[in-house]
Amino acid sequence: MTKVERNQLIAFTLLSLAAALTVVILLAIVFYVLSRGLGMISVEFLLEEPRRMGAEGGIYPAILGTIYLVVLTLLLATPLGVGAAIYMNEYTLEGPLKKTIRFATESLAGIPSIVYGLFGFVFFVILLRDITGGWSILSGALTGVIMILPVIIRASEEALKNVPDTLREGSLALGTTRWYTIKKLILPVAFPGILTSLILSIGRVVGETAAFLLTLGGSLLIPASVFDGSRTLALHLYMVAMETGNMDVAFGAGAVLIILVLVINLTAGYLLKRLVKRFS
Repeated sequence: MTKVERNQLIAFTLLSLAAALTVVILLAIVFYVLSRGLGMISVEFLLEEPRRMGAEGGIYPAILGTIYLVVLTLLLATPLGVGAAIYMNEYTLEGPLKKTIRFATESLAGIPSIVYGLFGFVFFVILLRDITGGWSILSGALTGVIMILPVIIRASEEALKNVPDTLREGSLALGTTRWYTIKKLILPVAFPGILTSLILSIGRVVGETAAFLLTLGGSLLIPASVFDGSRTLALHLYMVAMETGNMDVAFGAGAVLIILVLVINLTAGYLLKRLVKRFS
């Protein structure tokens, strides 16, 4: 065995061990949480309202709050993020403006979530109280929009870059407008990559606690509108564990959260494969 072959074998072995360790850690976490929490899951646990600060009862308001928050955040963030990506990739050339936008996007991606929460509390909860309702799903969603915009913009821009230029040139050569080319040709081809950015964004919103602790309000009541306070499953898990010490309910909420994330990822993966086959 030559020196080059030996180095390749060592590198391959180390990389394989790193990948295997990552999988083992993930499986260990999932197995531990599910083994502690699956016993708590029942129809009553999923559909009842919590009692005694969440130490007893179910997690139905937290499930609704999670769904409302994710849906509203994506509805607000997707047009902004995808629109910014289209502008940067299709309408601007490399220059100061594009570099400034990219620098701002990368800077937003590196800000800790608690800073987002502090900004959302001061701006959306206090200053815009008459519009957002104070601690509310809307305040949390607006804060979530700022958090996930960097993910959507960067991933969508990369998806648009991967569309061959020959498609753009061929469409424009036929006399179509730039917007018609983007709408009918580029976006459908880039949609799988854009969908991936939305999946990553959903995971960020579902798993976040610090930012929403300061903006959602942590209400245990069933939200009647986006102007009501609420809590997500992750926030409910944290608050129950820290405030009541009932780890059974906390692990039950954690198990539901893991199952929800797995369902979202599996569904999105299935849709992604279908879209790739359709446009390939």
